[in-house]
Amino acid sequence: MSWSKLKQQLESFLCPALSGKVEYRASSYRYLPDKSGSCYISVDKKNVLNMNDRTSSIRWYQTEQEIKNDSELQIPIHPEDIEAVRKDSKGIIPEDRLIVIARSRKISEIAKELLSAQTSLSKSNFIVIANKFLSTSIEESIESDDILLNILALVDRRVGKKRILNMSEKMQLKHPIVQYFYELRRSTL
Repeated sequence: MSWSKLKQQLESFLCPALSGKVEYRASSYRYLPDKSGSCYISVDKKNVLNMNDRTSSIRWYQTEQEIKNDSELQIPIHPEDIEAVRKDSKGIIPEDRLIVIARSRKISEIAKELLSAQTSLSKSNFIVIANKFLSTSIEESIESDDILLNILALVDRRVGKKRILNMSEKMQLKHPIVQYFYELRRSTL
């Protein structure tokens, strides 16, 4: 599918409050075959997510340690996480230390997911993911670990007010760019 048709289809799925505010843009280089061009999502004419550039206004993580040391990243720890640590340690670790270990494990797991998700952002990947988004259900897109699928689903008109409000805890575990688009969508409700 050509870029213009893909863009037209994606923008037809934007929720009415974000129509005209969120835009999908792409540039390519016809005479430079080694340059793949770039693709980006802009909000109010400002490039928010550039698919092949780490200089966007959203925080990009370089290493797992950056994620572990980020004080703004809030990771909810559930009783099941603490119980898993207790079971692995055979009950010999003090209770307050179990929470620290469970948090550390969860952060390591999330760090690996975030790093793998953000390394695959490129123009060609955007086109593949956008086509996938158009052919899959909205539930699969929301539940996916893919950053672009999450973003496309969050700005979609088929995601209602109740669903947006009910996913706030889930959004805390997502990449900062997904959180940004979640907050953008919540501001329109």
